[in-house]
Amino acid sequence: MKNKNRYFLLLLYLSLIGITCQPSQKLANTTTTPNIVILFCDDLGYGDLSSYGHPTINTPNLDKMAAQGMKFTNFYSASPACTASRYALLTGKYPVQSGFGWVLYPKSPRGIHPKELTIAEALKSKGYHTACYGKWHLGTTKKEYLPLQNGFDEYLGLPYSNDMIPPKWEAIPLLEGNDTLELNPDQRQLTRKYTERTKAFISKHKNDPFFIYLPYAMPHVPLHPHQEFNGTSKRGLYGDVVEEIDWSVGEILAHLEKENLAQNTLVFFTSDNGPWLIKEELGGSAGLLRDGKGSTWEGGMKVPAIAYWKGKIKGGQLNTNVYSTMDMKAQCLNLAGEATQPRLFDATEEGKRDVPFFYYGNGNKLFAVRKGKWKLHIKTYSQLGIDYFDGKLPLLFDLDTDPSELYDVAGEFPAIVEDLKKEITLHQENINKSITFFDNE
Repeated sequence: MKNKNRYFLLLLYLSLIGITCQPSQKLANTTTTPNIVILFCDDLGYGDLSSYGHPTINTPNLDKMAAQGMKFTNFYSASPACTASRYALLTGKYPVQSGFGWVLYPKSPRGIHPKELTIAEALKSKGYHTACYGKWHLGTTKKEYLPLQNGFDEYLGLPYSNDMIPPKWEAIPLLEGNDTLELNPDQRQLTRKYTERTKAFISKHKNDPFFIYLPYAMPHVPLHPHQEFNGTSKRGLYGDVVEEIDWSVGEILAHLEKENLAQNTLVFFTSDNGPWLIKEELGGSAGLLRDGKGSTWEGGMKVPAIAYWKGKIKGGQLNTNVYSTMDMKAQCLNLAGEATQPRLFDATEEGKRDVPFFYYGNGNKLFAVRKGKWKLHIKTYSQLGIDYFDGKLPLLFDLDTDPSELYDVAGEFPAIVEDLKKEITLHQENINKSITFFDNE
């Protein structure tokens, strides 16, 4: 399984760049070591961008990014909830390996463990300058949980979700590094603040390799678009916020061009999980996918994802292979010089898929697995409280022909069901062996 995973991660690297790329051995003061920017939305659904089919949200910068880069149609978050998905992105591990539940609260005693190696820490060891601007949500009750202690040179942002505010919670801080800059900041300014800080960091380190992680506070509710975007979208407040994020993406891409860094910077855009399915205008859309945030149905786990690298990623590519946020750590390290034996292949080639597993809840219980086109649910949960199949389990879906998970075919393909159950058993055995330093710590 480990060898298979290593091979899969190498394939992800090659599919993203689309060419053979030999990174420079010199890491400092060189323009040949690629920069990396990860833009990470909060609760953005698979169907919330115009390039993914939304009829009234206007996202021209992201659409251009997709047209000139690579658009993914089978890209998954590692979790349908905030904290767990961020842990998985930064560590490359399943949330069950974290030692804490899937969502941390302001007074949660646990946080990211000091022994974890984040993307930022790994890239710093390769000579990268690193920054995080936005939502952290990996623990706050100990200094060791915060970004500066986990590989980032700079941090500005909210330490947890933007809804963890009075009257239910105490005042939410806007942190600058380890210190509180202000309490209960004007959330209408957040996207703009993060964007401007990102641009400043790019200019400051334009002659050195840099890694920027920008986890936006929204479109997680409450929705607070900047005054210039308030009321400008046909989709209401939700559309206003998404269109402001699209503006932010455009600002960052334009700034990379201005600093002559576009040809040496990978920009990757995605979301932490699917959308809240809230009445009226506050929630997002999973498009043709079933359910949303908090569920292991496709609408909770599958997210939009776009990779852009001017001159390196061939424009207009549609990648239908299965990937996960957990693959980004290895991708970043490959770009920093750890790739071995690179080889060319077609990004849409069949048979190059890993077996992702889908977890739900504070107990980090395994609910589903996908292998190739087949997805098996052994447990289900709906954000909307709906039991779609009247308690029937397991459920099997052919996602190539039924991406909406409408037609259970478990009875027609018992051999596939058994094969996927075996994958689950093997995975759980491997996961149990991998949890080493969290017990009693």
